[in-house]
Amino acid sequence: MVTRGLEGLRSRAATGKPPVVGVQPVGTYPELPPRPLDPTAVLGPPPPTDRLRGWLVTLTLTLVAAVVRFTGLGHPTDGGTPVFDEKHYVPQAWQMLRNGGVEDNPGYELVVHPPLGKQLIALGELLFGYDGFGWRAASALAGTLTVLLVIRVARRLTGSTLLGGLAGILLICDGLSHVQSRMGMLDGFSAFFVLAAFAAVLCDRDDVRARMAVVVTEGRVDDTPFGPRYGVRWWRLLAGALLGWGCAVKWSGAYWVAGFALLVLLFDLGARRAAGVRRPWAGTVRRDLGPAVWALGVVPVLAYLSAWWGWFRSETGTDRYAVGIEVGTGGAFSFLPDALRSLWYYSGQVLEFHTGLTTEASGVHPWESKPWTWPMGLRPMLYYYASGDQVTGCGRTDCISAVMLIGTPALWWPAIPVLAFALWRLLSRGDWRFGAVLLAYAAGILPWFANMARQMYYFYMAPLAPFLVLATVLAMGVVLGPADAGRERRQTGLLVVGLWTGLVVANFAWLWPILVGLPITPEMWDAQLWLPSWRQ
Repeated sequence: MVTRGLEGLRSRAATGKPPVVGVQPVGTYPELPPRPLDPTAVLGPPPPTDRLRGWLVTLTLTLVAAVVRFTGLGHPTDGGTPVFDEKHYVPQAWQMLRNGGVEDNPGYELVVHPPLGKQLIALGELLFGYDGFGWRAASALAGTLTVLLVIRVARRLTGSTLLGGLAGILLICDGLSHVQSRMGMLDGFSAFFVLAAFAAVLCDRDDVRARMAVVVTEGRVDDTPFGPRYGVRWWRLLAGALLGWGCAVKWSGAYWVAGFALLVLLFDLGARRAAGVRRPWAGTVRRDLGPAVWALGVVPVLAYLSAWWGWFRSETGTDRYAVGIEVGTGGAFSFLPDALRSLWYYSGQVLEFHTGLTTEASGVHPWESKPWTWPMGLRPMLYYYASGDQVTGCGRTDCISAVMLIGTPALWWPAIPVLAFALWRLLSRGDWRFGAVLLAYAAGILPWFANMARQMYYFYMAPLAPFLVLATVLAMGVVLGPADAGRERRQTGLLVVGLWTGLVVANFAWLWPILVGLPITPEMWDAQLWLPSWRQ
């Protein structure tokens, strides 16, 4: 490899081309440390070699997640009808089945979210019928697959099948993820698509570094001062599509489009710097920015529009033919198809609805909360409550059945120290893994601080729960220490991590009755409510 590099210098001198780094005239390019001749400096640590065990652990825990998510899925209902916000999405999904893929148009702007989440709910209703199991089946499947993804992502980040398995256990035992996976609502689908996009971004990072390692091995890093082009990046295109579908569930997915676009560019910059590219910043702008705009700007829009197939082909979709009625036929954008202009108008009406959804205009919802309470789950939500003659099975006549959306305290209450530790590792050690998880977490929570007057709810944290788990598992990896640490160090680390994980599992088991609506006594109900903010 070094020989090839010297031959390249000679050939450039013979042809009159400018010399490469090392003999460049002073001041032409910023001086950087010598580029690594070892391609492993670009690749980083090797991935785990226990592939078979890794998949056995993944599939076993995914099966456990399926059992936990699907058991008793049809309970509770409100006299055979949906509960809480299911009352919006479940009937609209059923309408899609009988109305050509769109919700009924009731004559006013009631449909206020994109269609993909309701289309997925409709698939469950198509397969299993219009009952509690049918309208929750798709959410439960999405929640189960999210566990599979978090195991694989944690394993990729840590290089440890053990830590990957622990991530799966923690997400299985997260009360918020569990309850949201058992409701015919939209946020469980958002969690799946966001985490899947994050997994694709990580795969793209590894793929790019593998390509750069080949360039380093072949001595071609200095062919241009900006480094090589990477070619088609399929993982990044998949990430863009997944993000677009996430936006087609809820518009809040746009936060992660921006966050992951930044993350991808930072990964690209890091790869160029690790390979010793002479002008890594300029190379990232010239080589990576344009393709990133396509993959994480245009592709998400196309994926988003694909979810509106039913609306585009319909005759009765809300505002489907707004052009010529609500929107003029002329104007600067008249060159666009009427269907797109009508969708733009409809989206504007939806945005106006969400903008007006404030506490001042709509009143105080009994279970609304503000984002500063979300990291520790200080203000959960009561989805279902029944008592007296409606409930039997606790051995008394005054039984209670309740479903509360609550993050398992043993996992959520240490969130602030865990996130602070992640920030410290990023700043003090430059550990990109903590930085990537922090960026994904921040993309999901920080935008909500921009409009504190809006009504907001704890279930908005459903897509962030996997990233809290990942941050926790990364911290656990530091507690465990490296594989070559002393025996006493490793045993102490295993003890701490084992106790922490066991506490989460035990806490989840304690909360189980109010996560699935089992009949309990009033005394047991009071014992479940640990904080005053958990009560209405």
